[in-house]
Amino acid sequence: MKPREIAKKIIPAKLVHRLREYGASFDRRFIKLFAGTRFTSALYYLLFSREFGREQQAVLKGRLAYWQSLKNIERTCALLRRNTHRLEKGLIMRPRRPSFASDYIGETVSCFRDAAIAQTLNEAELQWAYDVLDEYFNCVTDTPKIAVARKVWTELHNKLPLTFKRTDAVPYPHETLPPCDITPEQLHVLFQRRRSVRWYQPQQVPLDEVHRAMSMASLAPSACNRQPFEFYVVQEPKRAAKIANMAGGTVGFAEQISNLIVVVGDLKAYPAERDRHCIYIDASLASMQLMLAFETMGIATCPINWPDIEFREKLLEQELGLTGEQRPVMLIAFGYADPTGGIPYSAKKSSTILGRFLDHDSH
Repeated sequence: MKPREIAKKIIPAKLVHRLREYGASFDRRFIKLFAGTRFTSALYYLLFSREFGREQQAVLKGRLAYWQSLKNIERTCALLRRNTHRLEKGLIMRPRRPSFASDYIGETVSCFRDAAIAQTLNEAELQWAYDVLDEYFNCVTDTPKIAVARKVWTELHNKLPLTFKRTDAVPYPHETLPPCDITPEQLHVLFQRRRSVRWYQPQQVPLDEVHRAMSMASLAPSACNRQPFEFYVVQEPKRAAKIANMAGGTVGFAEQISNLIVVVGDLKAYPAERDRHCIYIDASLASMQLMLAFETMGIATCPINWPDIEFREKLLEQELGLTGEQRPVMLIAFGYADPTGGIPYSAKKSSTILGRFLDHDSH
């Protein structure tokens, strides 16, 4: 039996409750001494709390893994994705400058060359980078740095057994987007239907439907198109329930969850601390699209909050085999809803509460 479980049996619940109340009251008074400046705030977390310890270590491990990933390119490459997207933004600028991207075009071409040699990068990702680079060199006027990169790009065609041919993976006019006949009213109905469903039929969702929903979710916006997340899909009922119970807010319904996705952010996509929150932003954008995609397919969902609690982090890390730079973002239960299962009403805030219309008279 674990120490935590032993303590629960020995210490009376009332005493535990009182100790927690006393500790919370003391902490509220104590933090007033440290919240005034950044230095004292940092001192508080250095001396009295390690709540950010895992995140700090994950950021550093992510930075190390980022640089290592450039030496050993795998299925995806954060640097190549980011720089290719930066080139795209330069190509669509109005007016477009005759020369741009001088500071990073050299590393972009070198990274593409390494990826082409390694032959480990996802084919679609490599094709996209190829098309954008080819378009770039067709449009740009040389500077000394661009000229050096152009020479490497030209030699790459001659030396490597590349089979690339230009496709349509380049910027395109807005008017060429597929037409959309979805009305705001229809979209509102979809949003109304997408509720957090906690009661499901004991039925597995076909894998091709899961792939279909994830493909639609992948169209969500992402900072510099790095998409720093993965969907860990679990469809073995006992294992899905086990993981759902790790979240802590699933008491009473976790055992009947048969289909579960763990959304995992990857800090390996970033060389600097400034972008550490992007994994949560980008993963959440994609997760919302994933849930809406499922809803259009008649598959209900329930996002499950993942609190940053050390022992829970360790449990999930061990269960999924996560590395130090990977951070769980949320869990998503999905499946075919039990028609008789209840759904919380969950009154939402109005636009007058949510919106701050800075250019209009608040009165």
